[in-house]
Amino acid sequence: MNRRVRRKLTRRGQEKVDCPEVDVCLALDDRGIVDWTRLPDDTVIQLFSCLNYRDRASLSSTCRTWRTLGESPCLWQVLDIRPHKCDSAAAVSLAPRCRNLQKLRFRGAESADAIIQLQAKSLCEISGDYCRKITDATLSVIVARHESLDSLQLGPDFCERISSYAIKAIAICCPQLRRLRLSGIREVDGDAINALARHCRDLVDIGLIDCLNVDEVALGNVLSLRFLSVAGTTNMKWSLALQNWSKLPNLTGLDVSRTDIIPNAVLRLFSSSPCLKILCALYCPGLEQDAAFVFNNNHKGKLLLSFFTDIFKEVASLFVDTTNKERSVFVEWRNLKTKDRKMDDVMNWLEWILSHSLLRIAECNPQGLDNFWLSQGAYLLLSLMRSTQEEVQERAATGLATFVVTDDENASIHGGRAEAVMRDGGIGFLLNLARSWREGLQTEAAKAIANLSVNVNVAKAVAEEGGISILANLARSMNRLVAEEAAGGLWNLSVGEEHKAAIAEAGGAKALVDLIFKWSITGGEGVLERAAGALANLAADDKCSIEVATVGGVHALVKLAQNCKAEGVQEQAARALANLAAHGDSNSNNAAVGQEAGALEALVQLTRSPHDGVRFAAQCVTEFMTLNICHLRQEAAGALWNLSFDDRNREAIAEAGGVEALVALAHSCSNASPGLQERAAGALWGLSVSEANSISIGREGGVAPLIALARSDAEDVHETAAGALWNLAFNAGNAFRIVEEGGVPALVHLCSSSISKMARFMAALALAYMFDGSLRELLDEIRLDVIVLLELGLISCGGVQGHLVTLSGYHLDNWVPAPWERLNKEFLMDEVALVGTSSDSNSKIVNLDGARRMALKNIEAFILAFSDPQAFSVAAASSVPAALTQVTEAARIHEAGHLRCSGAEIGRFVTMLRNSSSILKACAAFALLQFTIPGGRHAQHHVRLLQNSGASRILRAAAAAATAPIEAKIFARIVLRNLEHHQIESST
Repeated sequence: MNRRVRRKLTRRGQEKVDCPEVDVCLALDDRGIVDWTRLPDDTVIQLFSCLNYRDRASLSSTCRTWRTLGESPCLWQVLDIRPHKCDSAAAVSLAPRCRNLQKLRFRGAESADAIIQLQAKSLCEISGDYCRKITDATLSVIVARHESLDSLQLGPDFCERISSYAIKAIAICCPQLRRLRLSGIREVDGDAINALARHCRDLVDIGLIDCLNVDEVALGNVLSLRFLSVAGTTNMKWSLALQNWSKLPNLTGLDVSRTDIIPNAVLRLFSSSPCLKILCALYCPGLEQDAAFVFNNNHKGKLLLSFFTDIFKEVASLFVDTTNKERSVFVEWRNLKTKDRKMDDVMNWLEWILSHSLLRIAECNPQGLDNFWLSQGAYLLLSLMRSTQEEVQERAATGLATFVVTDDENASIHGGRAEAVMRDGGIGFLLNLARSWREGLQTEAAKAIANLSVNVNVAKAVAEEGGISILANLARSMNRLVAEEAAGGLWNLSVGEEHKAAIAEAGGAKALVDLIFKWSITGGEGVLERAAGALANLAADDKCSIEVATVGGVHALVKLAQNCKAEGVQEQAARALANLAAHGDSNSNNAAVGQEAGALEALVQLTRSPHDGVRFAAQCVTEFMTLNICHLRQEAAGALWNLSFDDRNREAIAEAGGVEALVALAHSCSNASPGLQERAAGALWGLSVSEANSISIGREGGVAPLIALARSDAEDVHETAAGALWNLAFNAGNAFRIVEEGGVPALVHLCSSSISKMARFMAALALAYMFDGSLRELLDEIRLDVIVLLELGLISCGGVQGHLVTLSGYHLDNWVPAPWERLNKEFLMDEVALVGTSSDSNSKIVNLDGARRMALKNIEAFILAFSDPQAFSVAAASSVPAALTQVTEAARIHEAGHLRCSGAEIGRFVTMLRNSSSILKACAAFALLQFTIPGGRHAQHHVRLLQNSGASRILRAAAAAATAPIEAKIFARIVLRNLEHHQIESST
């Protein structure tokens, strides 16, 4: 194509002059640089017309010539200030460009107040939304300054502060008015409507939508009226309406959708209104529940648009030769070469009222409409999206975004409706709309794509048609609403594992991080929550998590967690940090999060309730608020759990008050969701890997809530609570606390009854720690200290009954020998009385020998559950490797391969192999088997610890011991074989 652009000059005395070729204008200069300022003026203006206001302003600022062209009147005939904050100062700065402004769209009361500063005296059309706070005074001033108005629309939200007074002002000030559409006015009285009839002689279109009361009689006086909508209006007196509206000589279209109109009223309208062609009655229960009316097709040549009629067929009957093209009637009409102005007015009105009513109905989401939405509703919305009216396009897109949602709170959508949109080609069309330069269309299209993408099949179609790149580009928009909906689309798409890499490759991670930096300063909870949520999903993937960290995601998310007070934003930021920290074995993000200044402190703070737990719960206005708090604390605890796998993070969390915060969280979540319980116990499990933290957890009262969580019905909670108690039980002081708080029965129950093999395994190990002799040694040590104190006369012996010694002031703070810190407990040789004196009814009496017998019995039962007597007999009688392999596979707990033990823990199991209890010997051998099975995550680490401790000799002795149970001997042989396997493997 020959790109020749001609410029017309209107200078006096000159003829039209051809401009040079664009290619010539853009030729390289001597320095090899293109001079874009040499483009013809018409080309620059055409370029400006395809840009939004921000881009147009940026481009205009490049040179004086382009700045002048940017002020051309043809570029300022339509102004949409909805996405912008337009106060009086902004309006004054725009005023010089708005002298020829024809159409204005605004949002909110502040923008409405600023409109008069634009000084657009030739303004013909005003359309506003979010008009709840606009008052009669503001509206009266607006219409007084713009006498040339022929169209005024305010809605679809309710205009609660506008009354009939303002409508009178409209009538008096705007005599050229042709269209008036207002929503949600409490009362439109007869005086106001009669004023319109007197002063606005060309008024052909009135919409009084979702109003409370409308004077039906006065509407009959507006003789110029062709189109009337009272959709959603209540308290209608249909007898008066019929009596007066039938006299309107030009009434062509009437919209009574969402009203209580009855069949008799419709039939009388059809028979008494000679000019009436179309009656729109969507979602009118009085009609839909009357079976006789539903099946009555004799509408006297009038069109009835309702849920029980074929809307496309009804509309197609307005035209000739559309029998085979009913479904595409709107497209066919737009493509007509010969235009009929009256028909165009009818169709434009139809598009407007249908888009408005369908959106309102979708927002209400009434039951029983599946058949309508699937058979024609979805396609009708798609047809309306092709309208030439921008408002209709936007509402149709919003309708698509809304009608698929069945539960907004839980992000649930109707799969059938979503796939109906996809089948009818809606995805491609939505993506085309999202490419528009109009930010209003971008916003609504992105919202529809986001909601539809909750469906897996739709998400796949969006990705295949290039939607990920489109959304990533929209996420870079300077318009917060556009960026917010685009981030929501990326959030929903990133749920699918197959889309994460594509989002990262399209620059989505960088765009989302930039969104956080951009909007965390000026505010915008919606965009921040969506961006953080999308990053959280991306961070769940190993490779994508590296990309998120590389583009500054850690810093951005930490800042959100620190500074943003919105619970939804905090929750997603905490979840993102948790996912970033979950890849400790494969990348350095775990350490990076921990090293980010303030990260751990922020997460610890998020685990705390903003108020005292009981008082806060009592003061919560709604259950939803409490639920949000739980979700937030759950994600924060999950992040701390993941971070605690790193040694440096573990100690830093403790220094930041993490032990106290997590113990308090565990105390408060006994009745919370299993997710919160799991993460609270998991975080304590992670911290308790450190001996110092383990002691701190016990000192802060962490044993009791962990025992309570161990009694949970949830399998995942069993595992984390058992893991934490296992770590705590390694310390004799904590073991004593577990006994004191009734932990033995809880662990026994886990060991015998939990569905989770891992929970049963770790419960058995915790019981083995508690009764392998270390607790008995501790009590013996304390008794010796007590005897010394008694002999020195430093304490008194009071209330001695038999061999009971009562001590006052005993404090279980630290189990390093320090007699002065050990007061306020009672000890027996075989029985311990805890808390209080012998005369105190609240004393807790624990029979250690009884508890030990119960624990060992259940440990034995647990090990025997993994024992096949026949396989053991074969393995005992044979040296063939296959026999041991069979026992290993039967005994193996696959998840146990993820456990990592310290040298002290491995040493304790080795020592346990020489315990006098045959059950504990078998338990120790069973544990070492799990930790050394080839292929286990930390098997090589455990093998090195065993080799360094010289455990082979003790294992061989255990395997050969005549008095040892067969389980202990076979398990010990398997551990020896595992050691040999790793040794051979490392040497090769």
